[in-house]
Amino acid sequence: MSELSSIRLGFVGLGNIAHLHCDRLRNAGLGDLVAAGMDIDPDARRAFAEEYGAAVYEDSDEFYADVDAVLVTTPNKFHERYVVDALGAGRDVFVEKPLAHTLESAERIADAAADAEGFCMVGFHNRFANPVQALVEYERNGTFGEISHVEADYIRRRGVPGRGSWFTRKPVAGGGSLIDIGAHAIDLSLYLLGYPDVVEVSGETRAQFGTRDDYSYLHMWGEDRGASEFSVDDSASAFVRCADGTTITLEVAWASNRPGSQQYYVRGSEAGAGLDLKDHSLELYETATTGAMHHRTTEIETGDDEPHALEQERFLAAVAAGEPPGTNTVEQALTVQRVMDAIYRSSERGRAVSVE
Repeated sequence: MSELSSIRLGFVGLGNIAHLHCDRLRNAGLGDLVAAGMDIDPDARRAFAEEYGAAVYEDSDEFYADVDAVLVTTPNKFHERYVVDALGAGRDVFVEKPLAHTLESAERIADAAADAEGFCMVGFHNRFANPVQALVEYERNGTFGEISHVEADYIRRRGVPGRGSWFTRKPVAGGGSLIDIGAHAIDLSLYLLGYPDVVEVSGETRAQFGTRDDYSYLHMWGEDRGASEFSVDDSASAFVRCADGTTITLEVAWASNRPGSQQYYVRGSEAGAGLDLKDHSLELYETATTGAMHHRTTEIETGDDEPHALEQERFLAAVAAGEPPGTNTVEQALTVQRVMDAIYRSSERGRAVSVE
């Protein structure tokens, strides 16, 4: 066990996501924990050193010797290399979702994590949102009875990230909207169901907007370099069947001709719930016979704590305690990866596929 203030954090991949993590640490008064960064790009190293006063490295051996824990914020293709290296060096690891760009790569990470001295936590921050935690507690106390189904939407009207960036190139990202935001929707749905075994998936992926020269948008995260390097999906629809009989319907889109949505509906035998992560709202839906048959809708108001910051706190507390955080496990992230892989396989084959 070590004091939180003595932890030396190292970041692999010094782009925007690493800077967001470091800025959150600063906002929490923990900026001094940022000790080192590693990137193959000399400009990225220079900018990171100037902004955060951290040592920067291109060589991994020197980097791992200088830190206690590692945050991997590289493009998806490089997760495996750096997570496996960091675990092999005996370091605790936080890696952004998805676990990897392919199922095979994710499985190799899982094998390394199973044999490692340190732990690996995967970045599914939506679990830490206050309304999600309230919903989970209602589930644990039996409010919903037997939950049978989750409806999950993560849809943007226009939100393709930086066409031509690594996000839209399949060899680096592994996929598009399904890998990027679909990973969050699948994880949260399975989390609300208690992570049952998934047995079958039927899905369809599409590229209808990112491939268009006349792609019309008001805002774009990153630079738009056009459609020539867009080789991924921009939407996906899926039906997921679990071994215990529970099911999930999934709608994901970077771009669509409909209003955006981050809504989840939980359907149980005694009650249900509606969760909206766009405005962090939560409603409970119940029906009773007290006095007369009636429906009751209850609005749940929670605080506005930032889920990324709460996730970061959990990781740091686990590093300080020398114990795994007990959530956001590699095994769960591997299940998400298997579901995404099955959706792509189902789309290619035009039929439902099993998930092994």
